[in-house]
Amino acid sequence: MRTGKVIRETTETAVDLTINLDGKGVSDIDTGIGFFDHMLKLFAKHGGIDLVIGCNGDIEVDGHHSVEDIGIALGEAVKQALGDKRGINRYGTFFLPMDESLVMVSMDISGRAFLVYDGGGAMAPMIGDYDTELTEEFLRAFAFNAGITLHVKVLYGTNSHHKVEGLFKALGRALRAAVDIDPTRADEIPSTKGML
Repeated sequence: MRTGKVIRETTETAVDLTINLDGKGVSDIDTGIGFFDHMLKLFAKHGGIDLVIGCNGDIEVDGHHSVEDIGIALGEAVKQALGDKRGINRYGTFFLPMDESLVMVSMDISGRAFLVYDGGGAMAPMIGDYDTELTEEFLRAFAFNAGITLHVKVLYGTNSHHKVEGLFKALGRALRAAVDIDPTRADEIPSTKGML
């Protein structure tokens, strides 16, 4: 089993996160931000990833520190779980329709962190207790701490809930594709450099 565990404690948040990349999509998530909990559960379910997250953050200020620090911890845990990345597909791309919205997520588990994010124009400022601007902060923290080149684009859509939900589902699906083992190359590092 490819697993990772990260405990991150700062003056702003305390995050305890465990991931199993070879799970069944089971999750137990409590971030203190209801809509974000829902998005992370969707990410886990659609990615076939077992995920446990507990976060005690300063949400009386706002959700920024909690969302960003969970992104950091998730990225670190994925990197830990992948080890030397031997045998992985490395690349994953997924287009996901969510009612009127269409989202594309494409990634390369390259060891070179990068984020290109296009949220598809203006969104509602808040979805429940979740600040939609934090979506980009989460993705950046995740990609940079996992060492992933990540491209995320909302191609179109009008409903902010649908756009963000489609994005998290597509992120799970793209990650699933990228971390799956290629049985024809299970003993190889998928790079001419010999490392990722």
